[in-house]
Amino acid sequence: MPAWRFVPEASGHVPSALVSDAVPTDAEAGGEPSTDIAIAHAGNRRLVRVTFSVAAAVVLVDQVTKFLAVRYLEGQPPVEVLGSWVRLLFLRNPGAAFSIGTGVTFIFTAIAVAVIVVIVRTSRKLGSLGWAIALGGLLGGAIGNLLDRILRDPGFLQGHVVDFIALPNFAVFNIADASIVCSAILMVLLSVRGVELGGARA
Repeated sequence: MPAWRFVPEASGHVPSALVSDAVPTDAEAGGEPSTDIAIAHAGNRRLVRVTFSVAAAVVLVDQVTKFLAVRYLEGQPPVEVLGSWVRLLFLRNPGAAFSIGTGVTFIFTAIAVAVIVVIVRTSRKLGSLGWAIALGGLLGGAIGNLLDRILRDPGFLQGHVVDFIALPNFAVFNIADASIVCSAILMVLLSVRGVELGGARA
């Protein structure tokens, strides 16, 4: 029950009246229910955690495998894993994913930084688990290769990326590259199915 109180007349102003102390609900005020907003925010935070967890896992696996490749594969002949279908072949790549654009390393470094910033900002709008995973994989792949650009020779922001996975009639690549490609495929599938970034279906 709302509580009512008597407001005396002020000289020269509005006459006396009964005023309710009750606070209008969100629905009465014409806004969205606070519980729905809280649930939406909690869901978004969970999806953001998924995005960054996937990204962290990709970066960890990528950097560990590159460390092992440098230590055990550099200067060695190719190692056959599944015959000629999958081989471990050490390369240092100054270009983008799959050895594209080897003469413009700094451009791909700038693009990687831009992609990371866009993904971080976009994650605030997430409402789909599929998109959270896809963005996480893309973010992890971009960071994995960017770390090579920053930390490896021949210099800051121009470092060569370590590649070591070789398939028949295909460019040599690494875990970060694979994560970027798989994430792009997942994004296409989500778009084809009409799943939007916010979780709604088109």
